[in-house]
Amino acid sequence: MPTLIDFRRRIRSVKNTQQITRAMKFVAAAKLRRSQEAVFAARPYAREIRQVLQSAMSRIENPQHPLLARRPEESILLLLVSGDKGLCGAFNTNVIRKGLEFTREHAAQMLKVIAAGKKGRDALRKRKFNLVGEYTNLSVRVEFSQAKEVSGKIITAYCAGEIDAVYAIYNEFKSVLSQKLILEKLLPIEQSELRSTSTGAIVDYIYEQPAAQILNSLLPRHVEAQVFRVLLESAASEHAARMTAMDAATTNAAELIESITLHMNKVRQASITREIIEIVSGAASTA
Repeated sequence: MPTLIDFRRRIRSVKNTQQITRAMKFVAAAKLRRSQEAVFAARPYAREIRQVLQSAMSRIENPQHPLLARRPEESILLLLVSGDKGLCGAFNTNVIRKGLEFTREHAAQMLKVIAAGKKGRDALRKRKFNLVGEYTNLSVRVEFSQAKEVSGKIITAYCAGEIDAVYAIYNEFKSVLSQKLILEKLLPIEQSELRSTSTGAIVDYIYEQPAAQILNSLLPRHVEAQVFRVLLESAASEHAARMTAMDAATTNAAELIESITLHMNKVRQASITREIIEIVSGAASTA
């Protein structure tokens, strides 16, 4: 049976863990605020560049560009965006599980993977996947230069005909308590989506250069913007998941401390009661 010293030692250990989880919660909350601001700033840019593309494509009868080329999907590239650290609930587990499901569904095709995040990279390495790119520490501070590097590798491979389609798996930030797991097709760019708008109206821009020239320069920018948005969404989701997980861990630690303290008090009371009974019994026997 545990002694009172064992109980106090365990309570002290849980309190130390609680201090760590509380500190991690505050750190994640601070990082989440910056990540939220970055996500909310990137979403309008991605939306506006799509509108400009819609306007440019509406002026071209038959647009031609390597990023618009459609081929049978014999070779597929998967961009798997996970976290670099753990202690964020099921954030990384869900991304990796979704990635493995995607690989099983496309087992007949030649599959290449770009892993953004240590957790996803390590999981895919153990399963001997063909990693054509590895990027770590992206969630610490997502920069556009990082997204440009990732998208540059994707664009080069697609334009060279090395891959026929590009998919991304990531967590989209909805709120602090909600992140949505997304499977999104990045390439080829769907002309039907660009030709349609949610409002049904296309903004009439005045172009200095020919519309085809602007379209050719905007399509790579569109891919860069989408990759940048995906990285920002994943980073914000990771910080939100970690903050939520650490908050739950802190609450559970408080409940565990209360439970152990109650049990310790019961044991101590039973010990005191037993000693009193022994004293009374001894006094009665000598009377």
